[in-house]
Amino acid sequence: MRKTKGFTFQKIFSLPHKTSLTRPSPFKAYSFVPFSPLAMLDPTILTLGGIVLGIAIIERILERWGVIDLVDQFAKVMRFILPVTLYSALIYFFVNFMF
Repeated sequence: MRKTKGFTFQKIFSLPHKTSLTRPSPFKAYSFVPFSPLAMLDPTILTLGGIVLGIAIIERILERWGVIDLVDQFAKVMRFILPVTLYSALIYFFVNFMF
């Protein structure tokens, strides 16, 4: 039976010890937010939000002018558009900004 001899990593690859240039931080900081809030400033998300906000403002202006029939048509369209836009923006955000 052959006798095997073990080597440690330090004996095989002896690297000169370098001092660290960075100083360790005195405390550990933990963040409860896994992503930066500035990531929401994506142009696509801002454009979608601006379009939806613009339509809502137009609807309120038409309501003040007394054009109720047109306001009802906007409300029917927005009842479908708002959830679709919200879920599309959420999917787009989580696909493009993985954290």
